[in-house]
Amino acid sequence: MNICFIGGGNMATALIGGLLGKGLTAGQIRVVEINEENRARLQRDFAVCAVDNLAEGAAGSDIIVFAVKPQQLRAVAQQLAPMLNDRQLLISIAAGIRAGDIARWSGSQAIVRVMPNTPALVRSGMSGLYALPEVSAAQRDQAQAILDAVGETLWLQDETMLDAVTAISGSGPAYVFYFIEALQQAARELGFNAEEARRLSLATFVGASQLAATSEEDVSVLRTRVTSKNGTTERALLSLAANRVAEHIAQAAHAAAERAKEMGDELGAQP
Repeated sequence: MNICFIGGGNMATALIGGLLGKGLTAGQIRVVEINEENRARLQRDFAVCAVDNLAEGAAGSDIIVFAVKPQQLRAVAQQLAPMLNDRQLLISIAAGIRAGDIARWSGSQAIVRVMPNTPALVRSGMSGLYALPEVSAAQRDQAQAILDAVGETLWLQDETMLDAVTAISGSGPAYVFYFIEALQQAARELGFNAEEARRLSLATFVGASQLAATSEEDVSVLRTRVTSKNGTTERALLSLAANRVAEHIAQAAHAAAERAKEMGDELGAQP
């Protein structure tokens, strides 16, 4: 399959690297990128064809991946519309923009929406996918193969659930980084220097995450197991509970989901 990425930013870079690692050749990938430095970087790092002309990039492509900012998607889809044929699959990784609006702008019904996340940069991403009914089984397989190259995938039957995916896994890495920042700050306050605080915090978080990912037990069981009665961990967890940290985390995720819906409403209202 020949793939054209429209946009050559971080997520496109992650997907290109993952696909090349899975056996696709550089000759099967094109990138449309208006920034000259980014084009040079893509050509240098991956030996792919990177151009600034949409028609040149899309020509002969079986799959076109919209990897632009949500605010740019309408203009790109409308510009692309006259160039499309009914055999091409369109994949959008733009947050909030609904498949029906992309179909209206592009004139195509073969659309898969994807919500990936930044751990795709290290092949540990989590992506939610939704396909319009017109997408064939073969095209669904193609979309999954692209996202499988950078992590795990989850297909959704209801497009509205992509807003929830955005809130949990799409925005989720930022919540994790926020927690690590706080843990590093606490470590420095307890007497460690910046490098020691970083090592302690990151190793603890990576180790705990790997333990949770490889264990067959629920994370609540793992948490209970490390929490001794009247011990240090219990004292810390009681402090978190008193400050309603779990409730605030849930509220933050709901706020992110609401914003994803708002973005779909706002940007989808454009003609």
